[in-house]
Order: sequence, then C-alpha cells, then structure tokens
Amino acid sequence: MLTMNDIVRDGHPVLRKVAEDVILPASLEDKKLLNDLMMYVQNSQNPVIAEQYGLRPGIGLAAPQINVSKRMIAVHCSDEKNNLISYALFNPKIISHSVEKAYLTAGEGCLSVDEAIEGFVPRYARVTVKGYNIDNEEVKIRLKGLPAICFQHEIDHLNGVMFYDHINQEDPFKPIENAIAIERM
Repeated sequence: MLTMNDIVRDGHPVLRKVAEDVILPASLEDKKLLNDLMMYVQNSQNPVIAEQYGLRPGIGLAAPQINVSKRMIAVHCSDEKNNLISYALFNPKIISHSVEKAYLTAGEGCLSVDEAIEGFVPRYARVTVKGYNIDNEEVKIRLKGLPAICFQHEIDHLNGVMFYDHINQEDPFKPIENAIAIERM
C-alpha cells in the first residue's frame, strides 16, 4: 500500500520530466502500480484509513508523484451533482476542450507540494479525455467542473508541469476573464 512516504516532493527531478507512454497491453507490474495509485486516493479519502496510515487526502495521483515516470493517473472525486467520477488510466490525454475557462476559488493543492501556494489556476471548464483502463480498454470521458480540473492537474504531472506554473506570478488572484468560479465542497 502506498503511503505519504512514497510520494516525492516538489523539487524532485521526476516531477519536471515528461513521462513515458505505458506499453499496451499493460504489464502486470504496470497494472499493479495503476491499482496502487487508485487505492491511495480512495484510502486517503477515508478518514479512518487516512489517520491510521498518515495519508494526506487527495482526489488524484499521477505515477511521477511516486517516482515512476510513466503515463498513469488515478482520479477519485465527485462532480457538482455528487456523482462519483473514479478512473485509473494508462496514457490519458485531453483530446478536446472548451474555450471557456474555470478555476477553483480556493486554489489547487498537490500531494507533492507541502506548502500552500495561493492563487487562481486557470483550467479548461470542460475536457474530453481518452485513455486506457486497467483492462487495456479505450475509455473516453467528458468532464466538467472539479473532475475536469482534477484530470488536467494530473495530466500536467505527466508533462512535467506543476499547478503553480499556471498561476499569474504578478497577481495570483487576478480574476480570470469569462471563467467559471468553482467552490469546492
């Protein structure tokens, strides 16, 4: 089981590398790793398990965050209608996105970043993501709101991009034009 000790911290070189594609069909080792990513995110949201193992709660995790430079992510969060959006994917990519932007009013956090970095992170309001599930089946997902933001955050990790790279350095809370402000529950 993954713990906070397995998660590399900001400044680790793997977080700035572009991750390698996973060769499909995925190996048993890669499937186990993808499953471990999802288990961490799910366990981190369970207060009892999180306390028992010292897990910081998260809604997404990418393989580079555990020092594996491969294109794998796990996302486990709810949308605005409280539907659970839960996917573990190999080689995810954004295949289309809205012109409209969105951002979390409270800003974004990251399991690899220990300190709070304040500011609005502009993202696309809607994205369509394509990837492959643990059974090597192609999956296409249309997302908006928090799940769309979470997927963009995790896919950024696969490209060596950190959330704070998107924050306006001169004016971190500068309103984002024509963007949807999303309050996180």
